[in-house]
Amino acid sequence: MDEQQWRCYIAAYHGARPGITERLFQQADSDPHAWLAESLLPARGTVLDLACGTAPTRPLLPDANWIGVDSSEEELAEAAVRQRGPLLRATADALPIASGSIGAVSAAMCLPVLTPLSRVLEEIRRVLQPGGTLAALVPAQSGLSLSGLLGWGRVMLPLRTLHQPWPNPQARDGLSALLGESGFRVRSDERRVFALRIETDHAAALLIDALYLPHVTPERTEAAQRFLAYWARPGRRLQLPLRRVVAELADPRPT
Repeated sequence: MDEQQWRCYIAAYHGARPGITERLFQQADSDPHAWLAESLLPARGTVLDLACGTAPTRPLLPDANWIGVDSSEEELAEAAVRQRGPLLRATADALPIASGSIGAVSAAMCLPVLTPLSRVLEEIRRVLQPGGTLAALVPAQSGLSLSGLLGWGRVMLPLRTLHQPWPNPQARDGLSALLGESGFRVRSDERRVFALRIETDHAAALLIDALYLPHVTPERTEAAQRFLAYWARPGRRLQLPLRRVVAELADPRPT
């Protein structure tokens, strides 16, 4: 799948499923968005929530001068219904925001899927003030126990695929190195394994629906949801390893 095809897929996916990531995270034992927001407290200057979706970080940063940006009209409409704003519709590689005007960028679950990533990082660098913060939450590949690996095998097996086709897999466990090569100083890189509750048919269907699977047919997706529903029961948990990387933009001014 080339870049344009991927962009069309992502647009259609989120257009049909506004709020999908927030709904999935509501099944977790604790809120991953709250973990990300912790790194932005207290926020200095304007906080830009990149690819904000339904803006779940907004109520977590009530005192911040916050602005959410997303390319999906449907996601932003849902955020507006929830009275989360201000909101701006734009793509991450062409932000209509003045250079050096942002104190912090929040990037929740978006850097592995935004394209072209090099241009997105350029835009983040452009809008950030020198010394400004980038706080990113990304899926992690490492961190699963044996039971966690078996659990994800149960999810992916009926889909007949081994993984999601992330266009930027290097922006997952390799995010620190990537940011270091892109003009940022990494302050922290932490991994945390959350637990998703897979206790009902609805939770099983939500999990499958939350995966990026452009090459999987609807029939196979429905079959996987039915298969996983048999596994769902009270107390059932699925490990979800995530990584939080906090970095600052190097100040180019001479000291």
